[in-house]
Amino acid sequence: MIVDVHAHCWPRPDCFSPAFQADARRMRLGPVDLVTRPDDYWNATGGEDVVSIVFGGKARLSGVWIDDQDVADQVARDPSRTIGFMSLDPTRPGWQDEMRDGRERLGLKGIKLLPMYAGFYPQDERLAPLWRYAAEHGLPVLLHTGTTFVSVAPIDCTLPRHLDAVAIKHPDVKIILAHLGHPYEGETVAVIRKHPNLFADVSALFYRPWQLFHSLMLVHEYNVWDKILFGTDFPVTTVAETVAGLRSLVEVRIDRFSLPAEQIERLIYRDALALLGLEHPATTAKGGRA
Repeated sequence: MIVDVHAHCWPRPDCFSPAFQADARRMRLGPVDLVTRPDDYWNATGGEDVVSIVFGGKARLSGVWIDDQDVADQVARDPSRTIGFMSLDPTRPGWQDEMRDGRERLGLKGIKLLPMYAGFYPQDERLAPLWRYAAEHGLPVLLHTGTTFVSVAPIDCTLPRHLDAVAIKHPDVKIILAHLGHPYEGETVAVIRKHPNLFADVSALFYRPWQLFHSLMLVHEYNVWDKILFGTDFPVTTVAETVAGLRSLVEVRIDRFSLPAEQIERLIYRDALALLGLEHPATTAKGGRA
């Protein structure tokens, strides 16, 4: 089984401002369709048994807003293999009400944050209620970390080092640093190594193979393979593309350096649900397994 910890629910083009859509042209070498179609996701898994964690995104500063109801609706259409996370923008009034509603009414199982896109720091004391709520209710928190293509988003907000302060104060919260914090992978490795409940995903990285090879060499040398989770960043990439891209790294040899094939395979098939304290969705879906 593959657990994709990083897939998007972007139901309509108007979820993004015109400025965001213009900046998004920098995302990859070719254009990226910012509308997600679940059938496209499942048709591009390469025949793998996949569980997908999906979320939208909320960041008024950057012009991103997907209602959590859209995420809950997508989960309801495929509840045996989809897990939904809510999104929060803590710079906006009412975010704590949205947090409670996301768990209590919509049944969402985690939280997605966009510190850089919304313009806040995750260690800001004003977010203490969020971290306490996540700890109390066992909600994993996934944060965008690293660079961006959006002009107005302050990169400093998303540096991996900021999660060190969060983990010191809130050690019981399971936290995922998205995209290995690229291009600050060294910071990511240093932070996840010292905190048992911090992890990182490899979403949207395989198409920069030179950078990803070196990033995973850091993972190897610091012995944190067990903290690295599979993710796609769909619709930016797919499960099949990401699996193939990761496996292709085994063919790279630079002087005496190479990546162990067995660790790449473990990464692809790592049971992120167990690490994050989440149940397989089929255990609770109607008609699912007991």
